[in-house]
Amino acid sequence: MYAVVLAGGGGTRLWPLSRPECPKPFLNLLGDQTLIQRTVARLAPLVAPQDVYVIAELRHLPLIEEQLPAIPAANRIGEPVGRNTAAAVALAAEAIDRPSDEVMLVLAADANIVDEEGFRAALIAAAEVARGGLLVTLGISPDRPETGYGYVMARPPAREVAGRQTFAVDRFVEKPTADRAAEMIATGLASWNASIFAWTRGTIRDRLERHSPDILHAVRAIAQNGTADAMATGYPSIRATSIDYAVMEPASLEGGVSVVPMSVGWSDLGSWSALKDAWRDAAGPRAPGVVGLGNRRDLGSTDSMVIAGERLVVTIGLRDVIVIDTPEALLVCSSEHAQEVKTIAQEYPNLSREFAAKHEEKS
Repeated sequence: MYAVVLAGGGGTRLWPLSRPECPKPFLNLLGDQTLIQRTVARLAPLVAPQDVYVIAELRHLPLIEEQLPAIPAANRIGEPVGRNTAAAVALAAEAIDRPSDEVMLVLAADANIVDEEGFRAALIAAAEVARGGLLVTLGISPDRPETGYGYVMARPPAREVAGRQTFAVDRFVEKPTADRAAEMIATGLASWNASIFAWTRGTIRDRLERHSPDILHAVRAIAQNGTADAMATGYPSIRATSIDYAVMEPASLEGGVSVVPMSVGWSDLGSWSALKDAWRDAAGPRAPGVVGLGNRRDLGSTDSMVIAGERLVVTIGLRDVIVIDTPEALLVCSSEHAQEVKTIAQEYPNLSREFAAKHEEKS
């Protein structure tokens, strides 16, 4: 068994800390380790460092080398530009030379998981199912009708594998309304789609050939050529889509996908409000005050988060507010509007370079 960690994505909703030159996976947001370091450490009892592969944009490979020195250089695979997860999975299937019947785990670099032992138990069960030639997704047992996630609907009966319940997948549902999400959760058969997968190399290559041959053939031609020029010229033209749309959804209609539901305290940390919730959960049963990092002082604030740098950030009497202080920008927003940070990030994509240039001009 080996693991492919996908370290793409801009993390724009975590601006101004997450930026193109150092996006979310490479940030210390939950303690002493970066998110990608936590992801690899979480796998360690099951997958040794030499069996971990990381796919990221070429410009981020030095960050991977710095943060994950135990992973061999050959296991760090660079994309000239991100083309979503279907291209990344196809690249892993073609460029990583492993036996066709060996299980490949695929997961994002930037999720938070509280129950790591339970997560590894779910991976073991998923790997066992995958050895039978199925595509497997690990679903998150929902605790609320979340409208920002996709859902996986299971089809009974359940089958027990390695002490876990597994199901055939009936269908995928993309970001439903709150009422529809509540209806699906009430059936007891719904899971959040966390985009954590298990399959053999041979199975995913076969399903890519069947459902998205254009992506597979383009990546295969690049991998067989083996040159940086082929990657630089060919990869950007590959169709950009997720592995869910490219393979998982059509394969589920053929009965070829299973789901392993799990309740492990998962979060995709997709916004500052999600990160605030993760910090509050870690601090105790929904700590009422201010959580965060850095040089900060508070008087009487509730349900808020502050991430400060070297200078002191003082908050007084705030409620449900997020404060992110960096040398280049200060973000202050309510948790309710945290998703809108992405809009600002798109307006200021090169903030750090602009700040450096202005600083040089002044000096």
